[in-house]
Amino acid sequence: MRLLILSASTGGAHDECASAVAAWSRRRPDLGVEVATFAPLEAAGWHYRIGLDLYRLVQVHWPGAHHLYFNFLEYASLHSRPWKLIGMRPYLDALEHYRPDWVVSVHPHLNRGFLDLARKVRSGRRIRIGTYCTELDGGYGFTRHWVNPTCDTWVAATGPARAQALALGMPADRIMLGGFVLKPDFYRPEAGVAEGDAYLSERFGLDPGRPVLLLATGLAGANNHLALLEHLDRAGLDLQVLALCGRRRTVLDRLRDWRARHSEVSLTALPHTAEMPRLLRAVDAIVSRGGSGTTSEAILTGCPFIANGLRGVMPQERLSLRYLGRFGHRRRIRRACHLPAAVATLLDPRQSRQERARMRRALPPAEPPRVLEHLLARAG
Repeated sequence: MRLLILSASTGGAHDECASAVAAWSRRRPDLGVEVATFAPLEAAGWHYRIGLDLYRLVQVHWPGAHHLYFNFLEYASLHSRPWKLIGMRPYLDALEHYRPDWVVSVHPHLNRGFLDLARKVRSGRRIRIGTYCTELDGGYGFTRHWVNPTCDTWVAATGPARAQALALGMPADRIMLGGFVLKPDFYRPEAGVAEGDAYLSERFGLDPGRPVLLLATGLAGANNHLALLEHLDRAGLDLQVLALCGRRRTVLDRLRDWRARHSEVSLTALPHTAEMPRLLRAVDAIVSRGGSGTTSEAILTGCPFIANGLRGVMPQERLSLRYLGRFGHRRRIRRACHLPAAVATLLDPRQSRQERARMRRALPPAEPPRVLEHLLARAG
């Protein structure tokens, strides 16, 4: 079976999901699934790249302003029909080249016009179309563009996302609850405390006797690291900090400069890393925006989660926080000065155990190979 996944780089969750599907197809060669990934918005030319760059700009500098962008796209429906799409020659060439049995979107704005166009073109074979939805909950923030009722299948990560798809008109008999689709390393047996301490010590030179906080960022490098570090420094917590910088070299350089001027603070600045599964199992807590990708990773690994709400919360991030709230999670900071108190509570062993238990309760059934098996069963 040939599977073509459509993604777009507006948030890490979409591309990470596409990479995860490809990784699982390699892990399970017995399934006979060939996976290719294509980014039709990026390939179409400058028209759509402007929108992608604007999304990332808002995400980095003022996330709360994304409500304007979100609601404009919600009602403009720029990608809802094949005839509305611009610069589709690269996409049509990709369909002809890959000749897929399935075209599956993992991005909300690729579910309608792009999937309908794939079915219309056919490329000499019957093409089935589907969606894997990365969102964790429904309500405001869940764009209606996630749902194309003509899809042959619609895979939900969680029960609340499934309920939202039903409310938006997706037939119940074509919806599958698939759980999180993350890379295989996230599904390894949980490491013990000693193993996690040894990893942090050997890999980063950290003291195994002191707690470790992970400051996360997306691939776009959206972060508030310096403001958060200043308040952690003033609080004088006995803490070691790992700070991710995505693919922005300037962020890495600024953190290293800050570290040079604050020699009493244990700070390790890291570029983009493929070691998130091991990091999340080893650290004591993560501070992150509420994107569905990092939130799902924290849930799967049971890592205590502090939601970064500085400069506002994007509509999509509200979905992740709403989902966590169903399991008693209310740990969110709106100002940098609130972080030391949030961290201090998690340094208490009892509070930490309770938080890890909440994260585990939020975990839906998570067996990515089942999703591939589901597509195989419906490929005929």
